[in-house]
Amino acid sequence: MHPSHPSSGRLTALGNQLIEIHDWLREELARLRASLDSPGGGAALSGELRAHCAGFCAALDRHHTGEDGGAFHVLAEQAPELRPVLAELSADHRVVADVLRRVDALLAEAAGGRSVRAELDGLAALLESHFTYEERKLVAALNRLAGDPVELLGVTPPHDGDILERTETA
Repeated sequence: MHPSHPSSGRLTALGNQLIEIHDWLREELARLRASLDSPGGGAALSGELRAHCAGFCAALDRHHTGEDGGAFHVLAEQAPELRPVLAELSADHRVVADVLRRVDALLAEAAGGRSVRAELDGLAALLESHFTYEERKLVAALNRLAGDPVELLGVTPPHDGDILERTETA
């Protein structure tokens, strides 16, 4: 459990938690992309690098699925004026899911790091735009919500930043 979310209660507002999750996902994606630049990362992906990539994709998918199935439904009920924004964000989630499927296919094909890197570079640009827009439009409304951050937002970042550990225990 993330240090700001003890089991005794939610101390951090959901909007602030969303920013923490996005920051964690940004950091993990940056780490993943940097590891592709390391010696041996460009030509062939090691098993550990493939696992890290698959773990990142799974965590991101869980986050977006959690938002679509949790927080966005609650927000649509409590703040109907946000429905057009939520629809745009859900559409972004479908685009991101397509990129994640392409990355997964590349990993299954044992494609080289350059192919995976190209998809991850596009994903990074897409996510930065998506996260920034989502934070700007939803943080205040999310901070007014009550609920379990894992249910409403899909994933909480681990305190140590180790995505492999997080995906194995999720």
